[in-house]
Amino acid sequence: MPIDIPSLIASEINRPLYQISNVLELLNEGGTIPFIARYRKERTGEMNEVLLREILERFEYITELEDRKITILQSIESQGKLTEQLKKSIENCVKKQELEDIYLPYKPKRKTKATTAKEQGLEPFADEISLANAFEKPLELQERAKHYVNETLGVATTKEALEGAGYILAERISEDSVIRTTLRTMLVTYGKFATTFKNEFPVGSTKYEAYRDFSVPIQRIKPHAMLALRRAEKEGFLYIDIIFDEKDLLQYIFRKTIVTYDSELVTYLMNVGSDAFSRLLKTSLFADIRLEKKLEADESSVQTFEMNLKALLLAPPAGSIYTMGVDPGFRTGCKVAIVDQTGSFQSYDTLFIHTGANGKIESEKKVLALLKKYSISIIAIGNGTAGRETEQFFRTYLKDSSIVEKPKVVMVSEAGASVYSASELAAEEFPTLDLTIRGAISIARRIQDPLAELVKIDPKSIGVGQYQHDVDQKLLKKKLDSTVESCVNFVGVDVNTASKELLNYVAGIGPSLSGNIIDYRNKNGMFTSRKQLLEVKRFSDKVFEQSIGFMRILTSENPLDKTGVHPESYTIVDLIAKKLQTTINHIVDNPEVLQSVDLSEFVTDKIGLPTLKDIIKELESKGRDPRKEFTPVDFSENINSLEDVKEGMELPGIVTNVTAFGAFVDIGVHQDGLVHTSQLSKTFVKDPHQIVSVGQNVQVKVLEVIKEKKQIRLTMNF
Repeated sequence: MPIDIPSLIASEINRPLYQISNVLELLNEGGTIPFIARYRKERTGEMNEVLLREILERFEYITELEDRKITILQSIESQGKLTEQLKKSIENCVKKQELEDIYLPYKPKRKTKATTAKEQGLEPFADEISLANAFEKPLELQERAKHYVNETLGVATTKEALEGAGYILAERISEDSVIRTTLRTMLVTYGKFATTFKNEFPVGSTKYEAYRDFSVPIQRIKPHAMLALRRAEKEGFLYIDIIFDEKDLLQYIFRKTIVTYDSELVTYLMNVGSDAFSRLLKTSLFADIRLEKKLEADESSVQTFEMNLKALLLAPPAGSIYTMGVDPGFRTGCKVAIVDQTGSFQSYDTLFIHTGANGKIESEKKVLALLKKYSISIIAIGNGTAGRETEQFFRTYLKDSSIVEKPKVVMVSEAGASVYSASELAAEEFPTLDLTIRGAISIARRIQDPLAELVKIDPKSIGVGQYQHDVDQKLLKKKLDSTVESCVNFVGVDVNTASKELLNYVAGIGPSLSGNIIDYRNKNGMFTSRKQLLEVKRFSDKVFEQSIGFMRILTSENPLDKTGVHPESYTIVDLIAKKLQTTINHIVDNPEVLQSVDLSEFVTDKIGLPTLKDIIKELESKGRDPRKEFTPVDFSENINSLEDVKEGMELPGIVTNVTAFGAFVDIGVHQDGLVHTSQLSKTFVKDPHQIVSVGQNVQVKVLEVIKEKKQIRLTMNF
């Protein structure tokens, strides 16, 4: 009987069955995770997106498992070997590994020593030995072996008969699901991963020296260490082995497989068990364990990437202001681009700041002209090569200039800017501009609205991951796409200014519809109401239901179109307004009037208190951006290179990446410093993400500067 999937998931995550059933029903109806989490709280018990995605992933896993069971049952049945007990064991499996272990003896296989022995007519002999062992009957091995000598079949001696029967018995042992599971558990519990470097790589000659003579219990290996070891092995520097006490594993096999007290038979079966382990089980189990730990490391690494990406995407936006973006460079000059409040490109120039006095003087003249022509509020400078020197030029120039309204100067991460510059999207948007100018535009836009600009870049290229190229790429893409989708829908999009790439991540939209929305906007002008989106080609009622709550029409006469209130709840807001004897416009302008509303009066069969509370929250926020307020970090003016960094200095910085072992912090010298997990807090830190996040402004103290390795050790624990 197939597994009752909703009941299984309900028991696993300890939630009521009706909630799991409702979630699966909503998903089956085409509901998106953001929509279900935001607008169907009554049916899900207010589950958040993380839990909803966990349910979806578990459902997909079990569904794949059930499909695999059908295939396996059909295969075994076609062999005439399917018993009721075996069928029940297969149907009760809840893990893929467990299922494959059960199927292993029946799985079609290539020619082995055991299959050859069967072809030689030795399987009945193996059965005789098994029966004698099981019922503790005496068996004259040598005498019985003579009955199976058959030169025609390739068995010339009793020794060959005994060897062949042993191969069959060894294979049976190696394919026993209980034995495999137990040995795998023993290896994981008591075994260790250990490394051996190849002879051609002496001490100090590789970037993997931390893993020389490395040994760690399998169950305690850190995810980043597992991925680093696999990369080092793949690149040919070392071998990864599993060390363990073989005697314990063999003793288990003997206890599990030997019943007889016949000394001759015991000796024979011990040799069979040893052969089964060394020839068939050892390599297979090692591969299973390595794969298991790789999958665990993948999950952990991808989760780290997700959290960092989310923090970066939800970084505070500087907002709708004129911005100068600067892509720094020494010899080739600094490319400067101006964008207006909406991010539209206005003009560009090249400043040769670092090519002598004349270049600097000419650059100052150009900057002054640009500042006079445009009302620039922020100068955003890429943090790559020449970034710090370029920042100092602008700060010094502005400090000494007579300009009254001085723009802020901020450093911006260039991660992914070059990817965007060379993309088809950038070429389509700016076909006549050089790649470096496109990069400057991207730098300017990402300070205005990090989310709107970063969605144009493959998340893997943003540079906030940990061994992202070593993990399962399908898993990585799936998780990162979900993260971007979650962030976009959390913030919401202005339909009249959003790019195709931003619209693409709105729940229920996708690439085709986002293009249709842009086409409609270009042809008909700005949208004036949410309902107008139904006029867009292929924008169905279902799409409207799923997406519209995340889409804002700031030019609409209806104030609710500017908020996260879903149109299906507009009638509720009308009722609240009537109860307060006022208008919706008045409520939005004066949200304090909502404090007197008794929400229980508006509960219906479809809309409960959770949704009503969300409605009130949206009305009170007036549709404002939920992200934090933008506060740029000001690096120390005296710290421009690694040479300037001294032990004991206390410096401002910005977190650029968070990993399992700590946080990397930019202090303005081209080389990020590391705050190890032990230095993040005075108390024990299990997860660095509990203390810091990407984009966070922090104050650090320099513990050590290792110039030859270009390393900076920092602490926040002071």
